[in-house]
Amino acid sequence: MHQIQTKNGIVISYQDFGHKKAPAVILIMGLGAQMTVWPKEFYLELVDNHFRVILFDNRDVGLSSQFDEYGCPSLFDTWINKYLSLGKPAPYTLECMADDVLNLMNELAISRAHLVGASMGGMIAQIIAAKHKQKVISLTSIMSTPGTFHLTTKSIVALLKLLPQHQTTSTHDKAIEYNVKLNQTIGSQGFLPDNVTLRHNATTQVNRAYNPNGIKRQLLAIAATGNRSQLLKKIKAPTLVIHGSEDPIFPIKAALQTAQLIQKSKLKIVTGLGHDFPPVLMAQIAQWITKHINKAENKRIKKQLNKLTK
Repeated sequence: MHQIQTKNGIVISYQDFGHKKAPAVILIMGLGAQMTVWPKEFYLELVDNHFRVILFDNRDVGLSSQFDEYGCPSLFDTWINKYLSLGKPAPYTLECMADDVLNLMNELAISRAHLVGASMGGMIAQIIAAKHKQKVISLTSIMSTPGTFHLTTKSIVALLKLLPQHQTTSTHDKAIEYNVKLNQTIGSQGFLPDNVTLRHNATTQVNRAYNPNGIKRQLLAIAATGNRSQLLKKIKAPTLVIHGSEDPIFPIKAALQTAQLIQKSKLKIVTGLGHDFPPVLMAQIAQWITKHINKAENKRIKKQLNKLTK
């Protein structure tokens, strides 16, 4: 485990796998999830395919900087402030979190990278690909969306589970119980681990770090950032959109919209996938991403060669 401190004082905890001169792949995790949620079956497969893979904790989660001085502003107030321009912003936005990724790249001397973002991480990766084109060789957006939330009965129930309440997360044991129920709610129902494994995984996560108010502040960042549909149209990097057929947070409609907005993107629907990372499905997803990255790398190299021969 390593840490860097950015110029604006934010500490980012990260892991760096693979050869330092290999093509860099940066994995950006979703709402409230630590980098340890990425399955080893997934990222080590990418390392075995000769990529340099960087995992990190987003701000306000895991071992990266916590923004506890902001407390927990109201989600409703954040929406009202944004749409009525009352001048009371959220503690930070997804653009700020995108800057964290760029600062991490700068500290690690990575000029360009392949971005793989899941859920909220997909939103962050989309922003970087649209606003910092020279930094992104390829984009993979997993179980994400171009907007905020596509509310259905199913997604409302799941989103309520995503938002821990103080009364139910005030102790170590209750935090573990919350994590177990969350994964049972948003996970791939046909591939859920047994209860012993779920509890073991939850205990590992809570013991490493747990900050329910940080999760809420990240949710505020999503709300404050708003819809990015017009922004996605500016993305030029080769893009792969991956989505689960059983995602309870973002329906397939969100994936279709993402793919339609990003020019020449490719869409892969994973049968049975919810809003999680079942190890049994990770090899296939890693293969898709490997093929996508290699194609983008070949295109980049060919472009460089053409410049040299002119």
